Amino acid sequence: MSEPLIVVCPHCHAANRVPAQRLADGGTCGKCKARLFASEPLALDASSFDIHAGRSDIPLLVDFWAPWCGPCRAMAPAFAQAAKQLEPEFRLAKVNTEEEQQLAARFGIRSIPTLALFRNGREVARQAGAMDAASLMRWVRNQR
Repeated sequence: MSEPLIVVCPHCHAANRVPAQRLADGGTCGKCKARLFASEPLALDASSFDIHAGRSDIPLLVDFWAPWCGPCRAMAPAFAQAAKQLEPEFRLAKVNTEEEQQLAARFGIRSIPTLALFRNGREVARQAGAMDAASLMRWVRNQR
């Protein structure tokens, strides 16, 4: 039997233990009772980013974007579509670089959109530029 995985709730940010073999079932948060996977990107700020990137056993794919960025807005539907297909294998999140300038600076985000994949609190891959849903999913799955 495999070890349980830690999954951070997208609503209250509480850490939950989920048996690995039950991950596909979704599950609910032990604290707030909300679903652990919403099949949509999660908006993160600096504090929730650190919780999701550092505490969860689920790899975190972050779209660093800004509301004024045309390619960012164009990629948003593809990122949302990818969330539906990649969860629960990956958690997808968005960081608004206008609102979270210190977080963007911390990771040296110089162009947007930029996708960054985190495992165990560390960045393991990065891709700059807008992508369609199929290319995005292929890129993420190749990062295993």
